[in-house]
Amino acid sequence: EGWEDDPARLAEVQERRRRLAELRRKYGEDLAAVMAYATEGVARLAALEDAQGQEARLQAEHELRFPLLRANAEQVPLADASFDRVMSVCAIEHFDDGARAVDEMARVLAPGGELVMSADALTLAERWPRLYRAHCERYRVKHTYSHDELAALLAARGLTVVDHQYQFRTRWAQQLYLGLSAYGGRIGFNAAAPVTPLVAAADRGAHGDGGAIVLVRARRPGGPVTRPGRSARR
Repeated sequence: EGWEDDPARLAEVQERRRRLAELRRKYGEDLAAVMAYATEGVARLAALEDAQGQEARLQAEHELRFPLLRANAEQVPLADASFDRVMSVCAIEHFDDGARAVDEMARVLAPGGELVMSADALTLAERWPRLYRAHCERYRVKHTYSHDELAALLAARGLTVVDHQYQFRTRWAQQLYLGLSAYGGRIGFNAAAPVTPLVAAADRGAHGDGGAIVLVRARRPGGPVTRPGRSARR
């Protein structure tokens, strides 16, 4: 659509490709995809949501090696047990019926398959009620989820959580996340990128189990994943 002729847009695309390639080298294909999608932010997701009928262009521009499908997360038009891996990046907190969305994630996951998901946890949100309300209003957050809540939802659908991790774990990091999310302008909490190394260092030294975002990896019992490469992302 002419973005190759726009120097600013071209630089943005090239930087995104460089960053994704770096993540692939460091973490492997799947986790790199999760991290890349997570760091694009709500503005990028909104652009994708508004790109009705532009799936082919987006697939080429972002070098995606899988087809893009627009669908309701609570009623996915895909067959049972059709994917070895399902990824859901900070999505469930925005759904009207999060449990129904988890039903669908579990339904399309094959035996032995893995589900990797993240969600707003905001375990200290009661300390800053004004910031929390502003965050929820801006991003239409319907519900936040702790690790325990997600583990219970997944267990009820036959999935076992094998690993979980919180991000923005300290009090100051959670306040930073909420403050930038609520009042950080167009890029929201992505404005925190320059201090990410400090947040990561603080997370490593934090005590307790909580944070602004929770990441969960769960597995459906059954045989090993035998068809690599098939993954569904939300």
